[in-house]
Amino acid sequence: MKRLNLIFIIIFIILITLLSRVYFLSIKSNTYYEELSKRNYIKKIYKVPNRGIIKDRNGVPLAMNKLGFSINIRPHLRSYKKKHILDDLVNLINENFPKYSKDSLYKEYKKLDSNYKHDFVKIVEFIPYEEFFDKYTLFNSNDDIEIKSEVKRVYPEGKNASHIIGYVGRASKIDIQNNEFSKHSGIIGKNGLEKYYNKELQGKLGEKTVKVNALNKEVEVLDEKDPSSDNDLTISIDIELQKYIQEIFGNDSGAIIVMDARNGEILSAGSYPEFDNNIFVDGISIDAWNKMKNDFNHPFTNKLINGLYPPGSVIKMGIALSFLDNGIKPDYEIYDSGFIQIGNRKFRDWKPTGHGKVGFVKAIKESCDTFFYKGSLLVGINKISKSLRNYGIGEETGIDLVNEFYATNPNKDWKEKKYNQPWYIGDTINASIGQGYMTVTPMQIARYTAFLATGKLPRPHFSKLNYEEPKEIEYNKNYMKIIRQGMYEVTNKPKGTAYYHVRESKVTLAGKTGTAQVVTIPQSEKVRMKESELKYYHRSHAWITTYGPYKNPQYVVTVLVEHGGHGGSAAGHVVSKIYNKLEELGYIKN
Repeated sequence: MKRLNLIFIIIFIILITLLSRVYFLSIKSNTYYEELSKRNYIKKIYKVPNRGIIKDRNGVPLAMNKLGFSINIRPHLRSYKKKHILDDLVNLINENFPKYSKDSLYKEYKKLDSNYKHDFVKIVEFIPYEEFFDKYTLFNSNDDIEIKSEVKRVYPEGKNASHIIGYVGRASKIDIQNNEFSKHSGIIGKNGLEKYYNKELQGKLGEKTVKVNALNKEVEVLDEKDPSSDNDLTISIDIELQKYIQEIFGNDSGAIIVMDARNGEILSAGSYPEFDNNIFVDGISIDAWNKMKNDFNHPFTNKLINGLYPPGSVIKMGIALSFLDNGIKPDYEIYDSGFIQIGNRKFRDWKPTGHGKVGFVKAIKESCDTFFYKGSLLVGINKISKSLRNYGIGEETGIDLVNEFYATNPNKDWKEKKYNQPWYIGDTINASIGQGYMTVTPMQIARYTAFLATGKLPRPHFSKLNYEEPKEIEYNKNYMKIIRQGMYEVTNKPKGTAYYHVRESKVTLAGKTGTAQVVTIPQSEKVRMKESELKYYHRSHAWITTYGPYKNPQYVVTVLVEHGGHGGSAAGHVVSKIYNKLEELGYIKN
């Protein structure tokens, strides 16, 4: 009896186990397998919006999309039985578009085709509309070919404003990891505004959910959402002004910035030499890349924010303001005989005979080095550095471009950390005239000049999306009057360092020139060698930074000419022409 009961118990357990399994397979797993089944016949298709157009302030397209078509062919044609179909398709493409070689087409197909691929293989990425139009019917009537509408990024202004606009390129694996949208679009902003505003320009994906049959053919649209269409970007650049400036700057290397002193809006900004952004859209060749990379004029460097230069004498207004803020009286004067002696070393003025009796206004007007040497020894580098940082030197400007450099606003702690060395008196003297360890970017100098003009520190920007109210800076108005008077006399009084070079300007300017040494002049050299006598890449960089009109500051124009020698002679005529053009275009109102 006990044995019989045991058998019944075993049979009962087996029945319960079987019934539980049947219940799980028929009921509990139903939801799972239903979802799995749906995946087999429901397909989600993402619709990529056209990338937004970048326009100048007047609506002129600077980056736009060109219409065209891609050629896609059926997958799984590499088998022995189907290879003749692939051969016919490759021949058809090559005969009608000879620039696509048979070898490259086979290679592209082999790379993209696989046993798991069910979509057509994109074998030709883009053929312009006008080239493909009369052959559309021939290709579209072939069941083994799928023709899709495509767009290609183009930059109609070529080299103009190339460092600002930037360019797009094929999205890499890293790009796709960081930006899922680029997985569907295949492109992403790589530089300039194209990169900074990539999210805004790419827009939002559309979606279409469809039911497909076993052959992957659409049989029903279940849901559809259109992609975004409001992703254009209007920027502050005036391309007419930009082209004019490129024309008058000629073949020089350097940078030019035209900025609204009141709010930081940039009307024009050029880093020269420029390059054509169109060469990057499909991928630049190794030879072309190496040529650009090895060019001593560095066309690929955005000198506006990545060029690091000694500021030379254009920093002297900030140094002078620091002197005043740190206890040197406005009536402070020195007698300049052409140099100062520190131990065994002479620190010379640019004028061998000296400037005689010099106060603040004359020091700025004639750019007297000795005045700044002596004043810096009274104030010290730490206080000077703190003041300059307050004026934006050694700080990011916040401009809407990627990878902006800080540059170097040195002090004692900085040198100790950077070089594990003490700070010397000679370091202070060099810094007082914008040499030695001090470096700036052209954008920092333009912003700092706007502060000198208005008393506020604006955030430079190309788009209103990056606008913020100018930063209020605490300063003494009487001290600033002295600085502005010195800048006025630089451009409007005889012996002013820019007086003879900006006379063509119809706008009354205030400004400062600067000559930033590239190589150190040996102490043994009694007479300073002329810039024209130096090898080109040993010549000093030429600066001039200005604002105007003087009594009603509206715009800043900052010019840097690499290896241009003296700032006034190298860049003054360019500044005059720019202000005259601003007036002609109606920007400046006296």
